[in-house]
Amino acid sequence: MNRRQFVKLTGTGMTAGALAESFVSAQVAKNPPPKTAASSKVKFKVGTQQGDSDAILKAMAAFGCNNICSNLPSPRMDEKWSVDSLTKLRERVESYGISLDMIPITMTSASIDRAEMPAIFLGKDPERDRNIDQICEQIRNIARAGVFQTKYNFTILGIPRSGPVKGRGPSTYSEFVLAKDKNKDTPTIAGRVNADTYWERITYFLEKVVPVAEEYKVKMGCHPQDPGVPAGYRGIDAVLASPDGLKKFVSIKESPYHGLNFCQGTVSEQLEKPGEQIYDVIRYLGSRKKIFSVHFRNIEGGRLNFRETFIDNGSVDMLKAARVYKEVGYDGMLMPDHVPHVDGDENQMQGFAFAVGYIKALIAAVSAEA
Repeated sequence: MNRRQFVKLTGTGMTAGALAESFVSAQVAKNPPPKTAASSKVKFKVGTQQGDSDAILKAMAAFGCNNICSNLPSPRMDEKWSVDSLTKLRERVESYGISLDMIPITMTSASIDRAEMPAIFLGKDPERDRNIDQICEQIRNIARAGVFQTKYNFTILGIPRSGPVKGRGPSTYSEFVLAKDKNKDTPTIAGRVNADTYWERITYFLEKVVPVAEEYKVKMGCHPQDPGVPAGYRGIDAVLASPDGLKKFVSIKESPYHGLNFCQGTVSEQLEKPGEQIYDVIRYLGSRKKIFSVHFRNIEGGRLNFRETFIDNGSVDMLKAARVYKEVGYDGMLMPDHVPHVDGDENQMQGFAFAVGYIKALIAAVSAEA
């Protein structure tokens, strides 16, 4: 990966970041802020979750993206989860002038047939308790290594999509249309899981893990179900697939260390009219300090019929969303996520570079507003 491939859009001499800033300037002109007396800087910052390789760290340092979530250290409990290894990871990231704000634990977005710790999701004992003990040890070691935030998923379904579609210019978007989903009627290996059973498994996990997070001061952010799906989809009542489900989730175990890895794109996918409804969801959860990190991405469409677009051309006004994060006092990372694929860019780095530049420009614009 060379510099030209990494930071320039195909067929143009303008860098992705500069192009993103020009889009933001036009958006601000069309959506002026409310007029009040004085400006105040925002507390949130641009971040990334696109890895911790030297190539990524060099690029992020050059872009001025100074906060990251690392890759999963290892999908299993091995030496990479030791305090020494995690400390070395943090120190390597810091050597680039970047803060390692978050390390994910081994409860990922993989579907149940590929999950590393399926017993937690299946409620299968005694394996479930052994896996939960491993999660608790991961949390302790993250804290001992000097990092105090983690993210995880509690999904049985993984991330369903119905296929790729043509996007803007020479790009491809990922799409979910329920009617096109070939797997929608195929049960998972979990069989039938109704809402009460799903909530029991979530509550069992939280009761055992949140006290450890509290003791070690590690914020645990859970990712919503991506996307919103109907009850009974593939035999599962996906209880984290709606804003109401997320509101219930954050109330199960009241703690400043129990909250959300708030994927704005995913929650938009759960709404009929995300361009109108997403802001009140941000307000509700953000005002209660339950948003620990944000996957700041856009979609076109809504519940059961959407496409993952570039950050500037979806159904949600991202400038307005940034203003709401400022309003509620959010102080974490805004991270690019699920960017479109640009032809000729195998690693999607052009899309991520564009998104980082766009977020930085939004932060500058909103910070200067009253």
